[in-house]
Amino acid sequence: MAKTGLGFTESLYEKERFEEILKIAADIKVATEEDPEQLDDAEGHVVEWMSQVGKGVPGYQTPKVAVGAAVENDKGELLLIRRADSGVWLYPTGWCDVGYSAAEVVEKEVEEETGIEVETVRLIAVLDGLRLGMSRIPIYSLLFHCRAVGGALTPHPLEVSDLGWFTQDDLPSPLVGLERWGDAVFSALRGEINDVHYDQVRAPVWRGDEAGA
Repeated sequence: MAKTGLGFTESLYEKERFEEILKIAADIKVATEEDPEQLDDAEGHVVEWMSQVGKGVPGYQTPKVAVGAAVENDKGELLLIRRADSGVWLYPTGWCDVGYSAAEVVEKEVEEETGIEVETVRLIAVLDGLRLGMSRIPIYSLLFHCRAVGGALTPHPLEVSDLGWFTQDDLPSPLVGLERWGDAVFSALRGEINDVHYDQVRAPVWRGDEAGA
């Protein structure tokens, strides 16, 4: 909010207040950092954040967009990967690239990460990456139901440490966010057509996720 305010305000008074908010946010980030190796001084965060502030619309802070792929094979199994960076299991994901449609990015990312060629079937969910526990930055993830049409399991050497096909009753661990996407994904794999799933609205929206919605 402070970075967006700095991008739009012309008031020196407001700029000072938004910069103070950035300093408070930096103190919170340092105090709550889980990985000791990532600890940094608060002033360093403030300098980094200030360097990212644009003017007007370029300064408006919005979530990044990613895609996810719930890929099924002809046995009705789900394709999951073990991420090399975190060691957790999840369906294939990737950032949306400029110049590609969301569906095109899905097909490209799955083949790059797993060696499996797919076709997109339909959008099944729009998920908040922060609530899903798969990101520390704001992102919206568009989760597509995909069908495998070719290729062979070939993990990307830098991004994937393991991968495989799994049934709902035999899922690997640790698996990220199953409670948020599991029902929608396995419903789609069973051939059920449902409305697009999305994170429920919190009330009030600024007080976190107390009810687990």
